Amino acid sequence: MKKKLLTATLAFLLLFTFVACGTDEKKSKPTEKPASEATEEAKDDQKDKEEPADDKKEDTEDTKEETKEDEKEEPADDKSASGDVIKIGVFEPFTGASASGGELTFQGIELAHEEKPEVLGRKVELVVVDNKSDQVEASNAAQRLVDKDKVNAVVGSYSSSLSIAGGGVFMDAKIPAVGCSPTNPQVTKNNPYYFRVCFIDPFQGTVMAKFASENLGAKTAAVVKDIAQDYSVGLVKYFVDAFTEINGADAIVAEASYRSGDQDFTSQLNNIKQAEPDVIFCPGNYGECALMIKQARDLGIEVPMLGGDTWESPDFIKIGGENINKEVYFSSHFTYEKPLNDVSEAYLDKYKAKFNENSNAFAALGYDAYMVIIDAIERAGSAEPEAIRDALAETKDFIGATGVITLDEEGDAVKSAIVNQVKDDGFVYLTTIEPNSSK
Repeated sequence: MKKKLLTATLAFLLLFTFVACGTDEKKSKPTEKPASEATEEAKDDQKDKEEPADDKKEDTEDTKEETKEDEKEEPADDKSASGDVIKIGVFEPFTGASASGGELTFQGIELAHEEKPEVLGRKVELVVVDNKSDQVEASNAAQRLVDKDKVNAVVGSYSSSLSIAGGGVFMDAKIPAVGCSPTNPQVTKNNPYYFRVCFIDPFQGTVMAKFASENLGAKTAAVVKDIAQDYSVGLVKYFVDAFTEINGADAIVAEASYRSGDQDFTSQLNNIKQAEPDVIFCPGNYGECALMIKQARDLGIEVPMLGGDTWESPDFIKIGGENINKEVYFSSHFTYEKPLNDVSEAYLDKYKAKFNENSNAFAALGYDAYMVIIDAIERAGSAEPEAIRDALAETKDFIGATGVITLDEEGDAVKSAIVNQVKDDGFVYLTTIEPNSSK
């Protein structure tokens, strides 16, 4: 009995010990870090440590991108500044009263550009603006070429008034311009940034006064001027000066005026008819002048009618009709009938091939104006406007389609002039007058 009681007591003690140990072990485990929990905390700690590094990495990448963009933009700016493309503005009237002259001039510019599309290994881009045959519009068009298009140089314009309107803009911006056919002296006077490849009105007026006196035997003349056109006003003045020098102070027997856009000239013509002049000198836009000639013939005025280079337009003949073929003469810069040199001959062939007709003077002058600019860029070795201007001022003995071009201290070309007659609905070459033979 005692033995059984001892065995039971030992068993009970063993069971109590086992249970007590199990409870202690269970209580001790929450105070320890489970492996999985420690791993997660370690990851969180590592993440907290790495977050600043990630921020720094993002900042670094942003900085790299900004630096790359800056590096990308800087060469682009340099490219624009140095001019990977050389821009030459075409400043001409394509609408309005002088549109035909602008279109004809552009044909020559276009042909020259096709022949010389690059210079100094860089592409030449033509930037064309329409000055709309209006002085205000001309000033705005010139400003656009300077401010928006940022051209290196400019070709144009047909019409002295339009050239004068844009001239101040080009001078202020220090952008060189080369006129094709603006003959009034004011175009280049006191403007070191404007040049031209044509002769000027003092010479042209003298040429026509000499032609009227010597070739037509005129002793008296009437003059008609467009008071809205610097070209017309100036040319009439120079004709009067030269004609009176040849024939005396009383040689001008009648004077009349009108404004661009007028279409009825019967009042002026009736007064002139009563004065009975030997010739009538009436330079101006081809449109108004063609109407004037037509009306003069309808009124029975049969004396020769003389004008300037603006008359060389197909529209002049179209508007004037049959009356335009009766004793009508004008001065010009060039004739396809008499090539002046090898350049003239080559130009005429290229023009005929492209346009399927013979070249007019305005196209030839447009061709020469573009080529003179290209020549200046080549000689300067630079497309910077100031460098082009300096090279243009030194242009000497340049052989162009319209003859040998040397620019004097005013930027004017000293060249010969020709006289054409309107005959059989076309322009017929009569004679060439050299500068030194017109005085």
